[in-house]
Amino acid sequence: MTLAILAYLAGILTILSPCILPVLPFIFSRAGEPFRRSGLPLLAGMASTFAAAATLAVVGGTWVIRANEWGRWLAMGLFAVFGLSLIFPSIAEVITRPFTRLGGRLHQQQSEDTSAGRSFLLGAATGLLWAPCAGPILGLILTGAALHGANVMTSVLLLAYALGAATSLAAALVAGGRLLGVLRRYLGVDRWVRTILGTAVLMGVSAIALGWDRGVLTQLSSLHTESLEQKLVGWLPSAAGSITDTNAMMMSEKPAASAASGALTDRGPLSGLSGAVAWINSPPLTSAALRGKVVLIDFWTYSCINCLRSLPYIKAWADKYKKSGLVVIGVHTPEFAFEKEVANVEKAVRELGVTYPVAVDSHYAIWNAFGNQYWPAHYLIDGSGKIRDHHFGEGGYEESERAIQKLLAELNVAPIPTGTVHMQAQGAEAPSLQAAVESPETYIGYARSENQVALPLLKRDEEVTYKLPAQLTLNQWSLGGQWTVQAENASLNQAHGKIIFRFHSRDLHLVLGPGSQGSPVHFVVRLDGSSPREDHGMDTDESGHGIIQEQRLYQLIRQRSKSSILDRTFEIEFLDPGVQAFAFTFG
Repeated sequence: MTLAILAYLAGILTILSPCILPVLPFIFSRAGEPFRRSGLPLLAGMASTFAAAATLAVVGGTWVIRANEWGRWLAMGLFAVFGLSLIFPSIAEVITRPFTRLGGRLHQQQSEDTSAGRSFLLGAATGLLWAPCAGPILGLILTGAALHGANVMTSVLLLAYALGAATSLAAALVAGGRLLGVLRRYLGVDRWVRTILGTAVLMGVSAIALGWDRGVLTQLSSLHTESLEQKLVGWLPSAAGSITDTNAMMMSEKPAASAASGALTDRGPLSGLSGAVAWINSPPLTSAALRGKVVLIDFWTYSCINCLRSLPYIKAWADKYKKSGLVVIGVHTPEFAFEKEVANVEKAVRELGVTYPVAVDSHYAIWNAFGNQYWPAHYLIDGSGKIRDHHFGEGGYEESERAIQKLLAELNVAPIPTGTVHMQAQGAEAPSLQAAVESPETYIGYARSENQVALPLLKRDEEVTYKLPAQLTLNQWSLGGQWTVQAENASLNQAHGKIIFRFHSRDLHLVLGPGSQGSPVHFVVRLDGSSPREDHGMDTDESGHGIIQEQRLYQLIRQRSKSSILDRTFEIEFLDPGVQAFAFTFG
């Protein structure tokens, strides 16, 4: 029930999303008609179609994603015709004629049948256009369902979310109806209003067709609906357990601390450590076997830059406090498919110098048992098996180490080293220059992609030759060459494909892999059109050349001078085909 309420409230907030703007003219276009036979059918059609389509998306997989794109174009065609019918009455007469005939055959009032039927149809199409505007809470629902399969609870939550959005749109519809009533009563502008609404509908269709509903409008907006939804999660603390029960976890990399500890309060018992597909550096560990020890659980994944920057501290604590009773357990929960492979995790553990136990949590069993949401995430458990502290994201290292010392002191069984560690990490593990970072983590696969400039328009799971734009604004990016963009990554089909990104940060990283055949891929990096020289990353030389031989995070740019950290254009050209590109991260 708690999650259903949360989903409903999040749906209400959806009207504040900037990509709803092109849809609002479709709602207001029905505002002049009675709510019961016009507005209500429209909202019912929108809510039911969205809930059904989203449920099918969970069940059906990739082919539904394609169908959803076809549905968007079908919906845009429907709205274009409807907009023209508002401007030109003769078109409206042709459109409504089948409804009129149907109404006559059913012996119902002609106007009522036409209005209700057409409104429901328009509402159903609105649901297809409105789906991409959903925010983080819907991400919780769909992520959990994608990982663990659809169920009745998923459909209930989707319907609650849809009903929430319908509620806010109903309020807008009622307000719009009153406004139109005033205009008609005092100004006599009925024809003018219809023309304006029809024009607005056509402009909305154009905005959606050009991708502005998911791109430009989002960048221009100052309404941060995602932050509002995140606050809802905080206002409903009991939702955490419910989310765990329904396996609806939102996953994200966390660059900065979001939770720190003062007093070490009891946060509940240690959840189970069962469900790992393998253990590295140790036999399987259990909660019962760890009683009498202080345990630090570190959720991480080896392509996560935030995890890599936290890793030197985790390793240092494991060595420093091992004899005092601390057990560090790394829980490797994958973000990308290649990180599920045990052999890949074993190789990363060796290369990163991790010697403490690592549970390979490829099926999210331990992640869900903890109700975790972030990489990295640290949970501190006392000797009685109770979770006493947690910390999400980078930073807060001194506070975390003091918490470790306090729990070890409670054991009173061994001397405890004093002081706190201070690391001088190098390469990708070096601390972020966070004050200079103005570029967000950016995914290349269409499932979570943002700010892409695609010429021509992006086509999912199809080979397309993309052209680079003449210019990009900050945080926009683009593909050049023949690529197949999939949900998780983009694969290059022919040599000399490119990716460009307009960024602002000291460091630029890109998660890359050599492709299904495993053949090495050579590349060259440019910064503002030239070789990076002293600003090259650890995986490139001064001329910008490098080679991709495994699936991991590659550091491509590290600017040496703070004065050079400006808006700059990054370009990478792949000299061989087959590369898979997953995500950009910055630091």
